[in-house]
Amino acid sequence: MHKSLSRRMFLQGTTAAFSAATIGGLASSAAAKEISRPTPIYGPPPGVAKLNANENPYGPSPAALKAMMEASQKGAYYVYDSVARLKSMIAERHGLTPDHITLGSGSSAGLAAAAIAAAQKGSILGPDLFWDTTSRVVEIQEIGEIKRLPKIESLAIDLDAMYASIDDSISMVQVTNPNNPTGMLIDPVAMRNFCIKASKKCTVLADEAYNELTDNSDANTVIPLIKQGHDVIVARTFSKIYGLAGMRVGYLIAQPEKIQEMERYGLGWYGLNQAGLAAAIACYEDQQFMDYCRAKVKEAREIVGAAVKENGLTALPSVTNFMFVNLGDLNAETFRAEMQKESVLIRGIYRDYTNWSRVSMGRIEDVQKYASALPKVLHRIS
Repeated sequence: MHKSLSRRMFLQGTTAAFSAATIGGLASSAAAKEISRPTPIYGPPPGVAKLNANENPYGPSPAALKAMMEASQKGAYYVYDSVARLKSMIAERHGLTPDHITLGSGSSAGLAAAAIAAAQKGSILGPDLFWDTTSRVVEIQEIGEIKRLPKIESLAIDLDAMYASIDDSISMVQVTNPNNPTGMLIDPVAMRNFCIKASKKCTVLADEAYNELTDNSDANTVIPLIKQGHDVIVARTFSKIYGLAGMRVGYLIAQPEKIQEMERYGLGWYGLNQAGLAAAIACYEDQQFMDYCRAKVKEAREIVGAAVKENGLTALPSVTNFMFVNLGDLNAETFRAEMQKESVLIRGIYRDYTNWSRVSMGRIEDVQKYASALPKVLHRIS
């Protein structure tokens, strides 16, 4: 211990001496020649269509931008009051209390905490294909496992098969609705009935990251079941329709005791920042902005859908800001690499779905770039 301490003090002293000896030289060098630094890039480089992360390039909204500018001037202060305000807004919107809400860095932080909490009691059950990045933390850390339903040809989520698969080993069922990467929405009545039945056996986690992109978000959510007392967790994020992916704000809604349980496994709101919270508060009820974004996403889906059809391909019916395209006999990773050569960024292979390719709905000029590149790339790799 003393050796370690002495070594640390020696290194600190050496560093200080080095700094004193060289700082003058560096200063004079900087005066003679400006230090070269790379220009930071926020978002895609010019001329690149970034369609690989389901981002909303139309955000942040004007109200959010104004709020971020004001909040950044108060960046010296911790976010206690901002957290309380946003939680109260979300709770009031759904007729709940702030104790039903936990905030985090995007919805990812909360989803990971939910997975770790569930792993203490059993396995996580999910479809064969869903957004499992956060759930896989339990397998990466070797504290739990994900059990998956068998594949089905339609790539839809089979709720009946999922319910039948719940046994004593399952502690949580996870359903992404609309699903990612498929973009498909579950019938709201079927989803509600499933949650009521399944939550009697285990916790049901509904990842509703893309809910606000649907035509009727209130009809497609299961948040009301939480108010009714069911063991349901709903995850939401400001990363998608609100266009705040880079500001990292999201939340989970659940029974207060479940919120307390999940908050044991993460930093929660302590990882948030004033600017992101200010933006979320400013745009949470901005219906005009959300309506605008939904309209642009629909316009983009029509362009991509037409291009897919014209080139002899098919895509799953999507209600989100991305589409899952069936490339037939072609390899999705090869397709991704070739599209990148055309300055179009899309996703590659998901799990072992080697012929399925996901493309996000970016700005109209970017999806047009995708549509223009599509026949050229297909010709090259066919």
